[in-house]
Formats: sequence, C-alpha cells, structure tokens
Amino acid sequence: MHNFPWFKFYPTAVDPEVNVEAYDSVVNLFEESVKKFGDAIAYECMGKTLSFNDVDNYSKKFASYLQNDLNLKKGTRVAIQMPNCLQYPVALFGTLRAGMVVVNANPLYTPREMKHQFEDAGADVVVILANFASNLEKIRSEIKAKHIIITELGDMLGGLKGVIVNLVVKYVKKMVPPYQIARAISWKEVMSKGSASKFRKEEMKLNDLAFLQYTGGTTGISKGAELTHGNIVANMQQISAWMKPKLREREEIVITALPLYHIFALTVNCLAMMKIGAHNVLITNPRDMAGFIKELGKHKFTVITGVNTLFNGLLNQEAFGKLDFSSLKIAVGGGMAVQQATAERWQKVTGVPLAEGYGLTETSPVATCNPIDGTERIGTIGVPLPNTDVKIIDDNGNDLPIGERGELCIKGPQVMRGYWQRPDETAKVMDGEWFKTGDVAVMDGDGFLKIVDRKKEMILVSGFNVYPNEVENAIALHPKVLETGVIGMPDDKSTEKVVAYVVAKDKSLTAEELIAHCKTQLTNYKVPREVYFADELPKTNVGKILRRKIKEMHEKTLEG
Repeated sequence: MHNFPWFKFYPTAVDPEVNVEAYDSVVNLFEESVKKFGDAIAYECMGKTLSFNDVDNYSKKFASYLQNDLNLKKGTRVAIQMPNCLQYPVALFGTLRAGMVVVNANPLYTPREMKHQFEDAGADVVVILANFASNLEKIRSEIKAKHIIITELGDMLGGLKGVIVNLVVKYVKKMVPPYQIARAISWKEVMSKGSASKFRKEEMKLNDLAFLQYTGGTTGISKGAELTHGNIVANMQQISAWMKPKLREREEIVITALPLYHIFALTVNCLAMMKIGAHNVLITNPRDMAGFIKELGKHKFTVITGVNTLFNGLLNQEAFGKLDFSSLKIAVGGGMAVQQATAERWQKVTGVPLAEGYGLTETSPVATCNPIDGTERIGTIGVPLPNTDVKIIDDNGNDLPIGERGELCIKGPQVMRGYWQRPDETAKVMDGEWFKTGDVAVMDGDGFLKIVDRKKEMILVSGFNVYPNEVENAIALHPKVLETGVIGMPDDKSTEKVVAYVVAKDKSLTAEELIAHCKTQLTNYKVPREVYFADELPKTNVGKILRRKIKEMHEKTLEG
C-alpha cells in the first residue's frame, strides 16, 4: 500500500487528520449552521433568497408533512426529482430531518429510467417538478410509490413573481407537458398542512442511511450507492478542512451551476458550503449561457464549481471574459477530466487556477483534490484529502510502485457502505475497506495523482494501451476545436483504432488538419485514424461527455 503522508508537502495548509465524527448526522450539522448563521442568505435562485432560518422553517414543515400527514417512518425512501431551485434544499433537509432517506433522481430521466430507480430504491414518495410529471404519469401504475408531490418552478419565489413565473413556464414557454396524476399533492398544500402539525426530530446515528445516490449507469444498470450520515459528514469535514486556508465563514458566495441531485454539487456546494454559512446561488439552467453569464454578473462570487464542458462553454462566450473576477478565490473542476487547454485559458481569463479534484458517487464524492495555495499541478487530480489513503494496483491486485499505471483504489470514511441490495456488485468493487475505482491512474514521487483513463474505455492498438483522455487533451489544444470525444473501434490490422469525434469552433477545420496537429502531440499509434465532425456530443445532464453513446452513434453511422 502506498499511503502518502501528503501533509509533509503542505504543512501549513491542511491538517492531515480531521474529526470525521464531530457530528452525529448531517441533520445536526445543518442545525448548528442554522444557529450560527440565522438570517444570513443560504440559497438564492431567480432573484429570491432563503436565509438559514427560512430553510430551517420550511424544512420543518416538509418533515412534519411526511411524518404526520403521510404517517411515514424513519428509513422511508423519498425520491427528489428536480433541477436547481429553492424547493430542492427544503425537500432535502426536510427528508433528512424526518429520519428518512433521500433518493436523488435526474429530472431528465426517461420513464424507463425513472421506473428502474424508483422501484429499485423502494421509494414511497416522489417529489417532482411539474415540467417532468408527464413522464411520471407514464409509469405511475407500474411503481409502488404511494405519494406524489408536485411542485412548479415558481412555488417558492413568493407573491406575484411566483405566479408569473409559473404562468410563463407553463403557457408561454410551454415547458410543462400536460399530465394527469390522480391524488397528487401540490407543494403549496404540503407547506400548508406541514405547518399545522409539529415536526418530531428523529435521532440519527452516523451509520444510518442518508442517501441512495444512483450511479449514472454509464457502465451498466444504474446502482444505488448507500451513503450514510457518517460518509457525508466525513466528506463535509474533509472538504471544509481543504478549503479552510482560503474560505471564511459568512463571507463566501458560491455559484452552483451543477445540479444539486448530482453527488459533486450535493456534497461540495449544497452541504459543505452550508457548513461555513456560504451564500449559494443556484443556477436552474446553465445551458442558457447568456442567462447564466448575466446571473454571474450580479454577484461578487468567490467560489465556482463545474465540469470541463461547463468551464469550456463559459470561456467561449465573449461576455464571460468581461465579468469582474476580482472576488474569485477558488474554481474547482470535477466530474470528468479537466483538459489542459481549458485550465490554461481559465487561469488566463479569470486570474485564478482551475483546481481539479476527483471522486465518485461511491466516495461521497471527494477523494483527492489539488491544493488551493498556489501549488496545484495542472493535469493532476491532486493529492488525497485528510483521512484518505490511496494505492495503485495491477490486474492481479498487487500494489504498484510510484510511476507505474494501474487501478486507483481508495480507503477512507467517505467510502460508501455498499450498493443497495446488490451484494454481488458490492463484492466486485470492495476489497476489504478498499474501493476499486475502475480508473487507471499514476502517482508521482510527491503523491500527486493523474487519472489516465477509465479502465474499461482504454483502447488497445497493436498491443499498446491508448487512453482516450490523453488523445482528447491533445485534440483540445487545437484552437479550432470546441470539444471532443475519443473512442476505440475494432480494426483488423491493429486490434483497435483510435476514432475521434469533434465539435468544431471554426467550421474550416478539416480531419486532415486535426490529424496533422495530433502527430505533433502524440506518438503515432495514439493518433486518431479517423476524425468525424458533429454538431454536438452526447453528454450526461451534468455535461460529462459519454463515450459509450459516441460509440453507439458511430456504430449506427457505419450501419447506415
């Protein structure tokens, strides 16, 4: 095992060990924040703000409704399916305060995906935004959930503004397809009835289940990672310690463009930032770049998190470069590899490094991150967080020395309990306390880690391993490239060939020009043999490029 005491390299920045059992539950930590920060702004969306006291009050009503009106017990699974809006943290903390389990669901799921997740989790309640209720209607008779709570986007904006937003969304923008769900309960009814009864605080322990956080299903059927209160409290404590050198209580304004149902934004933005009394600005639709940048212009934001495609998209908007970045302290990229070209442009435009971190749903999620004291290393995922051990192993499970590529394994208090009702799948990824990530990594002599690629997405060319990340990085350095995805396809001569799909920033870009560029960046067997151009690449809702979908797209092209 290579347990690197990374604190030797950063003796003044972060404690090597933090108290990951300082709180009995996420709820206790939340309630402490309410006492400490009270009237300070906790969340803001579409110009409406909620203070910590507001979130406390509304979440009590939500918890009371679950306990008293629906008569649900501790451990009940409550599915929350909505984008970033003020209802999300209310439903989240309300569910946890009632001693129940949050099942986060992507609002863009198809009816088939919704059915799988709700049934697999055994969800008794589904809380959903009206925009997506038509999909729920299609599977309503096929799921066992007894209670459906439907909210509209403007429900917590208050007064005339809320009414207008709901009318515009439904009738002008036509973003709410018609639906009919019998006995569905409205959000306003929940808030009204919840205030009529008293909420009972449930005693929670660190080993109690807090979240069923479903993996994206990009490598097979979607599985629910069991994240306990202990897992989440630990990661909040670890993240807080990591950010401590730069962030101050009550002073931070955090831009949350990634959806809160995603594990990255959930733990880092929604929870860890709540712990320090940060003002969280929720972006409902970051794909509306003009609207997103306009919102950025209203705030002297100090922290922003995102994925490579989000940062790249912002950098390609002229208006973004005109923003005031004087207050920005930290920018953190995760969810997918941050490309060198993006990181370099980000620092040039904003004056702040783009610190890449790494984690998975199964690790709550943060396991490693670049330091934020100016010693970050572009192209790496940094070093392990406090209380976290890492090692690199070969295909036979043997530990590998520094500098050799192998599978990254993680051990720490943030590692999940296991996959929900799937002991067979849990056994595949857990070796004692070690979680096998499925990612190929390499470690340098200072303990910095670099993700080479997903083990399953490695391309084999004439016996040589080619990692799509490396090829994508090289392609992204070309000034005419907006984004790219690289896959391996069968080849009679060399087992597999490297195939690149590219969205061009400049339509004059040719395949020949790009291949010539790659030859200056990569050894010959890594250079794409074929280049295809597309108007867009398939992505998750978070913006992570899906190579599996690119491969399916390519196979259909060949068939056609």
